[in-house]
Order: sequence, then structure tokens, then C-alpha cells
Amino acid sequence: MSERLPAISYTFISKSLEDTDQLAAFLAKRSAPGTIITLDGDLGAGKTHFSKSFASYLGVTALVNSPTFTIIKEYEGHMPFYHMDVYRISEDEAADLGLDEYFYGQGATLVEWASIIPDLVPAQRLQIEITVNEDDTRKFICTGYGEPYSAWCRELIQNGVSDNQ
Repeated sequence: MSERLPAISYTFISKSLEDTDQLAAFLAKRSAPGTIITLDGDLGAGKTHFSKSFASYLGVTALVNSPTFTIIKEYEGHMPFYHMDVYRISEDEAADLGLDEYFYGQGATLVEWASIIPDLVPAQRLQIEITVNEDDTRKFICTGYGEPYSAWCRELIQNGVSDNQ
């Protein structure tokens, strides 16, 4: 599934949880059924906080937590939100889960630890890599593969997150 598509990247430095929330809001407000966002980063980098914030901007009112042991959690908001955490499974095990039903379904899908299943995630997606800097800020490298994700990154490059809410 991971054919090579042209990519465009945007780097965002989050100095606070509120900054991370702004990025999540920007992306959630542009999401539609079929949106796919992949998240990678070390433990404690902020993947779950980003996921919770993203879900809240999709109108999810339920408690959102990392689906580490359940693998996939489904939530209802303005549209369905599918939250996956594939940290504890292999790519072969993930292939048996029917992920395409989520990826091409009626909701937005967010996959934590997506680098574990590179051949299963769709080529068209927004890939986010989070790193923790020495000063405890977070660096979010957002890479858009295909549309609308490349357009989102171009918009972020031109205006940043706060001007586009």
C-alpha cells in the first residue's frame, strides 16, 4: 500500500499543551470521512495528548485514551473517530484486523506507532512524527502525502496554525 507519493512537510514547535491543541484543532477542522493521520514518536512524546485533542475537535465527548491493549477504539462525534495503537502487534497481526474498513470508512482514522505497519497504511495520509526537544518543547514534523494532506501542509507553511482556525 505504501506507494511513493510526492510529499510536502511542515515543522511545528509546540511549547505547551495549548500549542499542541492548536495543531490538533487545525487538522480536525479539515478532516472528513477517510482522513488518515499517522503518529510516531517516543513514549511520552505526546501522541495520546494529540489524539485526545484531535478527537475533542471532532466532537467526541467520551473519554479518549490510548488503545494500547485493545488496538482499536471507535468513538462518535461529528463523524466517527477510529483511534488505533499498533505498538504491541506485528504487521502480520495487523493485517488480520481489517484495517482497510477503517481507513476507507466513514470516519477519521488516527494510528499511533504507524511505522510498525508501513505496508498497511495508505499511501495518501498525513504522517506526523513527534520528538521531544532538550527544552521539553515538542517538534511535530507533519508530512502530507497526496491530497488533501499536501494542501494542509502548504496552508500551514503559509500561515501557521493560529491564523487558520
